[in-house]
Order: sequence, then structure tokens, then C-alpha cells
Amino acid sequence: MKTAGSGNLIDSFNRRINYLRLSVTDRCNLRCFYCMPAEGVQDVGHSGVLSYEELLQIAGCAVQLGIEKIRITGGEPTVRAGIIPFLASVAALPGLRHLALTTNGLLLEQMAGDLYRAGVQRLNVSLDSLKPDRFRQITRGGNLRDVLAGLDAAVTAGFAPPKINVVIMRGINDDEIHDFVELTRTRGCSVRFIEYMPAVKEDGWQRFCFSGQEVLQRIRERHPLETVDKGVFAGPSQDHRIPGASGSIGIITAISGHFCTNCNRIRVTARGQAKGCLFSDQKVDLTPFLRPPDAAGLCRTLQKIVASKPEGHGIRCGEYEHSNFSMAQIGG
Repeated sequence: MKTAGSGNLIDSFNRRINYLRLSVTDRCNLRCFYCMPAEGVQDVGHSGVLSYEELLQIAGCAVQLGIEKIRITGGEPTVRAGIIPFLASVAALPGLRHLALTTNGLLLEQMAGDLYRAGVQRLNVSLDSLKPDRFRQITRGGNLRDVLAGLDAAVTAGFAPPKINVVIMRGINDDEIHDFVELTRTRGCSVRFIEYMPAVKEDGWQRFCFSGQEVLQRIRERHPLETVDKGVFAGPSQDHRIPGASGSIGIITAISGHFCTNCNRIRVTARGQAKGCLFSDQKVDLTPFLRPPDAAGLCRTLQKIVASKPEGHGIRCGEYEHSNFSMAQIGG
């Protein structure tokens, strides 16, 4: 890894790392079956997760090194008390160019205005079904109405229509592809179809795999698609648009077509574990550099994480090599 130019992080594969996914909690008010156990995650108490002051130290160090975009994740970040002042502190970091937040949307109706005023620039809402009963089954109890009301509240507050993240699963919700596509026209949302990624070693998990190419084929049965140029802070999706629609359609092929060669991110969990790759078993504990604070040591360690970032993950639809984890504990 080298630091190129003014605060640019370049890893050993010549990828520019400018994106940090920072988890503030591993708690969630939903229990999506592919993300966490039905009983939730183990309670580690307040001392088990980083304080807001510690999370801000990490964010500040990362921006100083060259991170330009931070996405706040969970668990569900809106369930943690005090999240709004923390977001305002992150938004105020000199050098940060983009602050985003991923949420399940359940609390968005009440919190959208505060999130906007705190300086969050973009919202991603995880939403895997537009059918109330199916949504309740996937999430083990969620109310779809709350999420849809949250989407409306976000636009009223001043946000662009939120991005919708759909984990597409064969036999679960693949019959709703066209319904989600309609949101790009009726709501102006950008909808991103994400290939199912196994977090727990479950026999036969491949039965859920529905490739990005299959999604595109399904859409093209009804609509022509045009390619969309991605912005500077865009993620790994392949973006398309139905002519005339204000929203776009993204395809994230994490399994069938690895995008690792263009990966620009690192992750830090709410418990202070830093990872260069979601599916890598390698992680570094940052808490020794936070308790007591050691800014120089923290920055050196983040640089080492970038330096050791693997070339790619080894997960394919017929293979499975990583250890079990809860997506909520890593930061989805």
C-alpha cells in the first residue's frame, strides 16, 4: 500500500480506497432470515460496542488518510440512541465529501427530517418485498407500511428518492422484480438488485442464487434498458435505466461476477473490528488504539488494513470458504 498524492490510499493491487463502511451497532429492530438469527445477536453490553467518540476518532483518521465517503450502517443505525448528533459530527469532518446511511426504513418516517438536517446526503433503504405478508415473513415481523411511509418522509425532508436495496432470492422474491422496477418510474427511486450472499454455512444455500444476468433478462422481457454513467461515489453496481424513468436500476453481482477488482472500501464493525473484505476472515481489532486514544497508531493500523486488503473473495455459487458471521455484526 502507498499513500499517493494528497491523502490518497492506494492498496497493493493499485485500487484507490476512498470509502469506509462504519457500523454503529449490531442491534436491529428486524430479524431478516438471511442476516441474523431469529433471536438476534448476542448482547455484549455498552462496553462491547464502540462509543460515539471512538467511532468519530476512526472516521476522522480515515478521512485524514484519504477516505472521502463514509456510509453509516448497522445492524440498524437508527435504533442507537444519540445517532443524530453523531451523524452531525461525522458530516462536519474536514475533507469528507459524502455521508450516507443504510437503514431498514422502519423509523424513517419519524427521523427523516433530523437525518437530513444532521448532514446525511443519501439514504439507502433495505427492502426485499413489496408484499406485506411476504415482507413480514422475510423480516420476521416487519410492517411494510412503515417503510413505505418512511420513503415518502425522506423525500419530504429534502432527500433525493432513497436507493432501494433488494436482496434477490430465487423462490422468495424473484417474482417481484417488475414491481421493484416500477419504483424507478413511480417514485423515482434507484433500485439495486443484490445477489444473495451466504452469511451462514447452510446446506443448499445455492438454491437462493438468482444472478444479476437473470435479473436483467427478466427486465428486458418488458423494457428496453439504457446504460447509466455512475457518479464518483457510486458503488459496485452496473447501472441501467428504463427510458423516461427518473430512477435507475442497479445490478450488484457479488457472487456471479466478482467486482473485487474495482473494490474501493474497507469496513469497521461496531465492536471495533476492521476488515478489508466482507468475506475475509482477516480482521484487526482497533480498540487498543482507542482505549486510550492513540491517533498515530490508529492511522498506521488503518493503513495496514488497506495494505493487506485481499485481491478478491473466494465465494462462488458452487463454493463456500469463509467462516460463519451475522451480516448485522459486520455492517451490511
